[in-house]
Amino acid sequence: MRVSAKSDYALRALIELASRKDGAPVSAEELGRLQEIPHGFLQAILADLRRAGVVISQRGQSGGWRMARDAGTVSVADVIRAVDGPLVSVYGLRPEAVSYNESAEVLQHVWIAARSSLRDVFEHVTIRALADGKLPKAVSSRTASEDAWQPH
Repeated sequence: MRVSAKSDYALRALIELASRKDGAPVSAEELGRLQEIPHGFLQAILADLRRAGVVISQRGQSGGWRMARDAGTVSVADVIRAVDGPLVSVYGLRPEAVSYNESAEVLQHVWIAARSSLRDVFEHVTIRALADGKLPKAVSSRTASEDAWQPH
């Protein structure tokens, strides 16, 4: 699986917003500076997140960006879908929409199983959990074995 820069940047920006105890708006410039995200790229990401109802913008001197929903209700999956689309796609199609000839049709089951595994992690990790540095046990336990850290 490849995690796009767009998803990574979106998650990092949301962690910054969720980490603010006062919930005050944060400028895109400050978010970009704190997380080393190029400004133009960040603006496009924030617009995607706004369309998805994850963040809201506030205009004016003390304006900026803040969470539109409680960070505990926004999952990593929500963010990836907002900025990149479906968690798994095959040639731009969702796995259930792909069709193969009889000898390769088992591949569709592989793609659907992969999506299910990603959901098990991405749908259970919230922006609040990331901001607090506390992953759910079902997720953190997946990183416990040495094999999980190997690049094979």
